[in-house]
Amino acid sequence: MSGVNTGLVHDLLLGLERTGATPMHRQIETALRDGIRAGRLRTGTSLPSSRRLATELGVSRGVVVEAYNQLAAEGYLVSTPGSYTRVAAVTERPSPAPAPRSAPGVRLDFGYGRADAAGFPRAAWLRSLRRVLTGMPHDRLNYLDGYGVPELRAALADYLNRARGTSADAARVLITSGFGQAAALIIGVAARRGARRIAVEDPSSEDDVRSLARLHGLDVVGIPVTDEGLDTAALERCDADLLVITPSHQWPLGGVLPAEGRAAVIRWARARGAIVLEDDYDAEYRYDRAPIGAMQGLAPDVVVHAGSLSKTLAPGLRLGWLLLPPRLAESVAEAKLLADRGSPAIDQLAFADFLMRGEFDRHLRRMRPVYRRRRDALLAGLAEHLPGCEPVGAAAGLHLVIWLPEGLREEDVVAAAAGRGVRVTGVAPYRLNGHGRQGLILGYSDLNEGAIAEGVRALAAAMRGV
Repeated sequence: MSGVNTGLVHDLLLGLERTGATPMHRQIETALRDGIRAGRLRTGTSLPSSRRLATELGVSRGVVVEAYNQLAAEGYLVSTPGSYTRVAAVTERPSPAPAPRSAPGVRLDFGYGRADAAGFPRAAWLRSLRRVLTGMPHDRLNYLDGYGVPELRAALADYLNRARGTSADAARVLITSGFGQAAALIIGVAARRGARRIAVEDPSSEDDVRSLARLHGLDVVGIPVTDEGLDTAALERCDADLLVITPSHQWPLGGVLPAEGRAAVIRWARARGAIVLEDDYDAEYRYDRAPIGAMQGLAPDVVVHAGSLSKTLAPGLRLGWLLLPPRLAESVAEAKLLADRGSPAIDQLAFADFLMRGEFDRHLRRMRPVYRRRRDALLAGLAEHLPGCEPVGAAAGLHLVIWLPEGLREEDVVAAAAGRGVRVTGVAPYRLNGHGRQGLILGYSDLNEGAIAEGVRALAAAMRGV
């Protein structure tokens, strides 16, 4: 019978041309050799026995044995008596993984908005994963409702009520894929309920909010920020339907909204029938003041509390949460189901175990002094090398802002620093009106003290050259 006969070898398709001049064993050798070189058959992959492969391809076993022996002689395969024949080596290196995105020539990155990934508690997380995989109910691997797994919702409610002063009911805790999805869900539900305008702090980091607002045809208005956070007097003149706010540590300037300011925001929301979305992004890190409770604890009927693991464990976990008022809970859960059918159950269960066993608290206790030392190193370097720059927002979090001396433009300093291999970011990109005091945002979460000192010296040299 003429034509091409094919068989599957661990998902590798082999084609034999029976009417060609090339012997069968050479065709098998070539196909397997090419598969190994291309990386389709990786080092350690087991191949079928010679008898089984011969049956699948419709050739004699001796043909396959000859092909295997030749490839073993060339170093591509290795055979152990009584065991499988395996791929022994790859002569062509696979394509390298893409390098992390970073600007060319960046040596020191004062980036912000992330935890130090090197501090991730791998061993403790692995123990939680093992316990979950061993003991979780089978039905947790099925589709769940839009809220998330019950174990994590209960554990989060307990933790947030204890550590953040919330008034959380596990029945209205909803698990998200970080703050970005949390904002998308709330804005989408608000828009479907007739919202027309969103208010954000100015400056703020709410790029996601602005993009989502445009997507839903909503206006965005900026509310000025004072040293104590949102300017509530300006808020009173605003007729927005949704306010996004960072009351416990205003991003990026670091103000903490006092009790009277929080009360004013809640009065405004109730009078307007508006929703307040509280972005509680880094409240676990306080260095020079007592922790500030979440606003949601004062008014769970109008405040939606949002948090995530991006600043505490790692952004790559993509786990966050919402504490929802009763009037929004079902609508947001339906929107979550439509968005992605729910966040990964095993990751949720692992975090629940991690929380309930106190591992999250232990991790935070371990990282607070690490970040504080880095913060202190940054402040010391600024005092020595850049005494003309005023730092603000240093009492908490993983970044601070420095105000530049008169006459310096932040875009000039950013460019000069980049020329020396130092990445810094200006405040202006986060202002809605584009005007305001010139400053830089300096993150310190994943730079050690030596790198911070070197970076400040390089930044000072760059500023002298502007």
